[in-house]
Amino acid sequence: MAGKAVFRFSFGPWNIHDGADVFGPPVRKKVERAQKLALYKKLGFDGIQFHDDDVVSSVDVPHDQIVKEAKEMKRLIDGEGLIPEFVAPRLWEHPQTIDGGYTANDPKDREYALERSRKAIDIANIIGTRNIVLWPAREGVYVNESKDHRLASERFVAAVDMMLGYDKNIRVLGEMKPNEPMDHAYLPTTGHFLALCYKTVDPSRVGILIESAHALLAGLDPAIEMAYAIYHGKLWSVHLNDQNGLKFDEDRAFGAVNLKRAFDQVFVLWENDFGASGEFVGLDVKALRTQKDDVATRHLSNSRKIFLDLVEVVKKVDRKKIEQLRAARDYEELEYYIVSCLMGRA
Repeated sequence: MAGKAVFRFSFGPWNIHDGADVFGPPVRKKVERAQKLALYKKLGFDGIQFHDDDVVSSVDVPHDQIVKEAKEMKRLIDGEGLIPEFVAPRLWEHPQTIDGGYTANDPKDREYALERSRKAIDIANIIGTRNIVLWPAREGVYVNESKDHRLASERFVAAVDMMLGYDKNIRVLGEMKPNEPMDHAYLPTTGHFLALCYKTVDPSRVGILIESAHALLAGLDPAIEMAYAIYHGKLWSVHLNDQNGLKFDEDRAFGAVNLKRAFDQVFVLWENDFGASGEFVGLDVKALRTQKDDVATRHLSNSRKIFLDLVEVVKKVDRKKIEQLRAARDYEELEYYIVSCLMGRA
């Protein structure tokens, strides 16, 4: 029943950055870790997202060092009153994951990915979250004949099974993306990951994180993808942002490109009581490279404000009118009505 939604917001420290991109160097001063943590509450955020090496300086060190650094991060986030949402093993940057992690052809590379995943789980336990997010960035191919695709699916499920067996409390959330960096991704959409969810040893602990831009890059609608995952009881997190067309992953501020599309996402989340079970509204947005140092967090605060403004629009929408227009199959008028609501004229 709609009306029970609870919206708490999170973002990852990588969303505050110096503006470097593949075409140019940094244009802003580096923001140190402690400075970033101190900004969360000021910007209206309660949750913090982590990659494994956002928590610790490196995972390729003795385990005692990992534990020590993770405990220090736990102390820091507790001091700021922040809730850790998830830990994601960063498997796409290491030399041993050039050919993928879980689906690599070399067994030594696959073992590196599995061991790093176990370390991510250890880190998650120390800082206090049960959520492990998998972005299978390099799980795919550049050259079609370079891998046995059936075997790749088997290996990916085996990797998730390993994680579920390693810790009986954790949950694994798949974050899908159809492009970048691979030509062909093995798990490009929500449906692909859900299908593998049900092949694991404990499907109840495998779910979905949907990013708006990733759905758009697959030529799909984020709101419909979210509703599909909700139907399965699997939408455990979202990364909201926006996207200009089918190109690289832009991570624009939420609602900045297509306000109606943003409304549709908020509508689905509100109508289906998202957050009532503790889920966060995650933002994964980049500051424009043109932003100066003193305004380089507005992409975060603005995205949150746009979301909350759209919540107010969603609340005021006349549900009876929507049902009447649906029943009459007057979809042009329905579309106009929604646009009128967004313009403040309905």
